[in-house]
Amino acid sequence: MTRRTVRIAMNGVTGRMGYRQHLVRSILALREQGGLDLGNGETLWPEPVLVGRREHALRALAEQHGLTEWSTDLDAVLADESVEIYFDAQVTSARVDAIRRAVAAGKHVYTEKPTAGDLAGALELARLATEKGVKHGVVQDKLFLPGLLKLKRLIDGGFFGEILSVRGEFGYWVFEGDWQDAQRPSWNYRAEDGGGIVVDMFPHWEYVLHELFGRVTSVTAHVATHVPQRWDEQGKPYAATADDAAYGIFQLEGGAVAQINSSWTVRVNRDELVEFQVDGTHGSAVAGLRNCRVQHRSATPKPVWNPDIPATEPFREQWQEVPDNAAFDNGFKAQWELFLRHVVLDEPYQWDLLAGARGVQLAELGLRSSAEGRRLEVPEVSL
Repeated sequence: MTRRTVRIAMNGVTGRMGYRQHLVRSILALREQGGLDLGNGETLWPEPVLVGRREHALRALAEQHGLTEWSTDLDAVLADESVEIYFDAQVTSARVDAIRRAVAAGKHVYTEKPTAGDLAGALELARLATEKGVKHGVVQDKLFLPGLLKLKRLIDGGFFGEILSVRGEFGYWVFEGDWQDAQRPSWNYRAEDGGGIVVDMFPHWEYVLHELFGRVTSVTAHVATHVPQRWDEQGKPYAATADDAAYGIFQLEGGAVAQINSSWTVRVNRDELVEFQVDGTHGSAVAGLRNCRVQHRSATPKPVWNPDIPATEPFREQWQEVPDNAAFDNGFKAQWELFLRHVVLDEPYQWDLLAGARGVQLAELGLRSSAEGRRLEVPEVSL
């Protein structure tokens, strides 16, 4: 068994998502399992080089996990020819410039989303990477969730017949920060720092809808800032200038309609923090992060509307659980493995910077739809 080392500059791993999902549960998890088996007796060994602005935080992470390489000098890391991949999990406002520099240095690029603050910036990154000839990918983790993998299995098996509609509910109550600490960083609620639930979640909904049900052809959105004041990490009050809730209607290619509510100001009364109900002529399903339940047309009950008597139907009990039938790995790790195989073995990979640009486009059009109070067409993006 031969081992091939791939050095990865990981920028932004001191943040919650970059640390937990990408460093610990993806790259370090790959190392714990002995590397990524490439076949033919070869194993890929990922070697992270931690990059960021806070020296003490990088040093602490490196010491905690037995890593030896970290730096606050991004240009020096990019100038190192032994570094093959640049990964970005920074705040969005810092992402475009860093990816430009990584592409110019000839590094393959893997990045969190949104890839840029606007469509023009996202398309520029896709064009630069394509012209440079580097491989590039965007994290689209929800496609790898067990619940959505089960949903994809149902779609591929023709369970639904004609899909009519998709209803999505995402969110939870994020504490304001005064009497309980907020679960999300304060920059998420400042538009001037790139915050807002539309720029955060609409890129997710774009790839989920695109991959499972069809391309989004139009969007109608209403956004709101329901909680106008919050308290930051130092306990100081600040004005929340970014949207904390968004209500979207998406027309899909093929005729289906999707409605998705996204909110950081909703208390959870559902089984999981995100759920999608899909209704078709032959059956329906409700999928969450891990679970998926179905109701076939042959087992659909016959409710009758009568507000004068209590409901007697046990509606939730009339659905059947979809079995796992497979072992599901961490979704972030699963996509990392695909991207690494794409870089090393040139295997196909479809979630590139152009796909990331579609998500930025939908967020941009969603905000514009809300501001103008009208439905907007979503043209296809191209370089």
